[in-house]
Amino acid sequence: MSFTLRKDKHGVVIVGVDGQLIVGNRQELKQKVLDALEGGGKKFVVDFSKTGYIDSSGLGVLVSLSKKIREQGGELRLANLNDDLKTLFELTKLDTLFQIADSRERGLESF
Repeated sequence: MSFTLRKDKHGVVIVGVDGQLIVGNRQELKQKVLDALEGGGKKFVVDFSKTGYIDSSGLGVLVSLSKKIREQGGELRLANLNDDLKTLFELTKLDTLFQIADSRERGLESF
């Protein structure tokens, strides 16, 4: 499991989640995103193209980050959820909280 953060040419922070987002690594993701937020990042796209599974604590950290980013005047988008993850977000009604894009490009265009 690893997380990558990089800024695109428009200053959007692209967060890559490689593997699973679970209780054991959620704090690492949270800290990296909060550091980027403190460093001036306002727009975030979390790319789940290489993610197979998110547990309840992973969902919780996404909700927490979304709230924190909004409080700072920023925005968070999710991109590239596989079918299982889309179903998870629909069942938990989190698809109403997050803007979810089919691709990283669409996520970036939505700002």
